Amino acid sequence: MTTVSIVVVDDHAIFRSGLKADLDDRVEVVGEAATVEEAVAVIHATRPKVVLLDVHLPGSPAGGAAVIAGCVELLGETSFLALSVSDSAEDVVTVIRAGARGYVTKTISGREVTDAVLRVAGGDAVFSPRLAGFVLDAFGTAAVAQVDDELDRLSARELEVMRHIARGYSYKEVARELFISVKTVETHVSAVLRKLQLSSRYELTRWAADRRLL
Repeated sequence: MTTVSIVVVDDHAIFRSGLKADLDDRVEVVGEAATVEEAVAVIHATRPKVVLLDVHLPGSPAGGAAVIAGCVELLGETSFLALSVSDSAEDVVTVIRAGARGYVTKTISGREVTDAVLRVAGGDAVFSPRLAGFVLDAFGTAAVAQVDDELDRLSARELEVMRHIARGYSYKEVARELFISVKTVETHVSAVLRKLQLSSRYELTRWAADRRLL
C-alpha cells in the first residue's frame, strides 16, 4: 500500500504528537514545524504530498497563508489542507484564497483527518460541512465567470505554457515537455503576461494559484 507523505504544521507540540498518534498507516509524517519559517524550510526539504496546516501561527499575522505563499512554486506537487480550531469565514476564505485545497476543524477524529489527507492527495477539495458555504459564497459563479473570461484570452498552447511556468518550470524544461523551442516558450510567456496584464513570472504564479489553476 502506498502511503501519503505529509508535514504537520502547528505551534503546539502536544497537538502535533497527538495527531501523529491518531493518523493511521496510510499516512507517513515526514516532517513537522511550529512557525512559518520552520514550515517553509521543512516543506522545501521534504516535498510532502500534503501539508496539514494550522491557520494561526506565531510571529506572522498571515499565519498559514504565509506558509503557502512561501511554497507557492510547489503548488501542484504539494497540496495544503488547513486544520484549525477556527471556523470563521475570514480564516477559511483567506487560506483557500492563498492556495489551500481544503479546510477542516480540529473537532474531527484522526480517522477523518486521514481520510481528508487522502482525498486532498487525490485531487479533491475537502471541507468540514459548515465551512463549504463560506467558500461557495466567496468563490461563486461571478468568480468562475471572471476566470473563464481571462482564460478565454489564451490559446490552448499559451494555456499549456502558462501552467508549466506557473508551476516553476524553467523555459528549457517547458520546451522539452512540450517539444517546442525555448524561443517559442519565451514568445508564449510574453503573450500570456500581456494578455493577463501581468509583469513577471512571480505574478503569473500568484495569478494561477489564486484561481486554483495549478
